[in-house]
Amino acid sequence: MIRRSGNPVRPGWAEIVEAQGLGFHRTVHPEHLDRPYWDESVHYEFELAEVLRLEQVVEELHEMCLAAVEHVVAEDRFADFGIPEWVAPWIRASWRRRDPHVYGRFDLCYDGAGPPKLLEYNADTPTCLVESAIVQWHWLQDRFPGGDQWNSLHERLVDRWAELRSRLPGDGTVHFAWTNEDVTGEEALTTAYLQETAEQAGLPVVGIALEDVGWDHVAREFVDLREYAISAVFKLYPWEWLVHDRFGPLILQHLQTLPWIEPVWKMVLSNKALLAVLWELYPNHPNLLPARLGDPGSLTSYVAKPLLGREGASMRIVTPDGELARTPGGYGAEGYVFQEFHPLPDFDGQHPTLGTWVVGDEAAGLGIRETSGLITDDTSSFVPHLIRP
Repeated sequence: MIRRSGNPVRPGWAEIVEAQGLGFHRTVHPEHLDRPYWDESVHYEFELAEVLRLEQVVEELHEMCLAAVEHVVAEDRFADFGIPEWVAPWIRASWRRRDPHVYGRFDLCYDGAGPPKLLEYNADTPTCLVESAIVQWHWLQDRFPGGDQWNSLHERLVDRWAELRSRLPGDGTVHFAWTNEDVTGEEALTTAYLQETAEQAGLPVVGIALEDVGWDHVAREFVDLREYAISAVFKLYPWEWLVHDRFGPLILQHLQTLPWIEPVWKMVLSNKALLAVLWELYPNHPNLLPARLGDPGSLTSYVAKPLLGREGASMRIVTPDGELARTPGGYGAEGYVFQEFHPLPDFDGQHPTLGTWVVGDEAAGLGIRETSGLITDDTSSFVPHLIRP
């Protein structure tokens, strides 16, 4: 049974986590919050049997999501996702090629008693990776030497890059791109960590700001600041933004020879319309919540989620008694999905969301964010976990 426990923090914990790569923990949170983003004054504990069940659930959900992509492509349902008509052929071709993918994060609601429920799938630009893979593992070794944790993220990422090397053009060089628009540093450090895992797998790697990727009009190829040809790119930048950027159409036209990771077919998985399609394909599945596109229909208690929303922005929780919660944000013009409201569990007044990781096609670990509110957003804190002996 899952439980929440308090514990002393390590002296100098802030400097410790910064040295381990969590340099953005001071900037990623709104300034008015008293609680830190990384909060090791508490942790969650799981039984091994629970973790094994969760692993099975995550891998089944992943398989269902891949089947949903096949359905969307076969039935030409891109309009339901707000995907521009001119982008659809490139997604279809990318899916048919099975352009390589690396990782994703399922956000689950789980109280330790009932079945875990899928809240959403962060399949294109998932963050919380450094804290999940590295920082909480070192916390475990410091506070509970010899303890166990659901966390094979680092090893699986290294192995996944090694698997993909033969599928990459040329010598397998990958440019790892972040955006200068990120003021917190979270995306740059997450990208740098993924670059490190690829390097450990033996791939040649180059770091670059996305804004510094150029186009050589003579050679008809993308180049970096040294004017070297780019043969593969990992980007932590949403496809729904990238396709509308200046070089978006050129990127799509060259995907067959210059792969971008995550691949463009993940525009389907990173869109919350996926929740409604999953419910259509797998009605009454124990790990899904009823979800609809267009309107709430017969749902009397629901969460209205913008199809392309991030960090819990622009969401509403509605019940028969009225609106329970609303978050600010600029999303929603693209449409909404309406998902049955399933309250997060309550542990000492805090509400955890389980971020369960997939690397390749296998479950790989867990990161937990918790909040005192009803919606997990940018005010949430990350807390570590362990498996009880």
